[in-house]
Amino acid sequence: MRRRNTEFYKLVKDILINKEFNKLKDIRHHGITRYDHSLRVAYYTYIVSKKLHLDYVKATKGALLHDFFIDEVSSMDGLSRLRKHPEFAIINAKKYYDLSPMEEDIIKTHMFPVTFTPPKYLESWLVDIIDDVASVYERSYSFKNQYASTVGVLLIMFFTYMR
Repeated sequence: MRRRNTEFYKLVKDILINKEFNKLKDIRHHGITRYDHSLRVAYYTYIVSKKLHLDYVKATKGALLHDFFIDEVSSMDGLSRLRKHPEFAIINAKKYYDLSPMEEDIIKTHMFPVTFTPPKYLESWLVDIIDDVASVYERSYSFKNQYASTVGVLLIMFFTYMR
């Protein structure tokens, strides 16, 4: 993400300085941190929604808060975690911010169709799609790096043994 996009950072500054939100920096998510994942989804939402002349302010903030949960789902299995985490993200977001109906819908429906409720707004659909694309990218990039790291370690061990 470009640091030079000052408008984006002005929009999300109050979220990025939130102490609770910053706890997401310590939680792994798709091979990166949940903080970095949320920031990526928000940034691309900002870019695309602005180009499409949508409500980029609400879309960006909703996108940044879409995975704002800490450890509420840590004991759940995979499918339950996928279905329930938007509810916890809304609860956490409402503790610190007044959410518009659109921002709430973005958070609530970003896992459609897993969560069954379809998005009401174009901006919600956009965040759902961008989140999916970002997740696939992050998982594949993480897998590629894990594979490359494993191969690297094996090569080092092999050449060390061959000496």
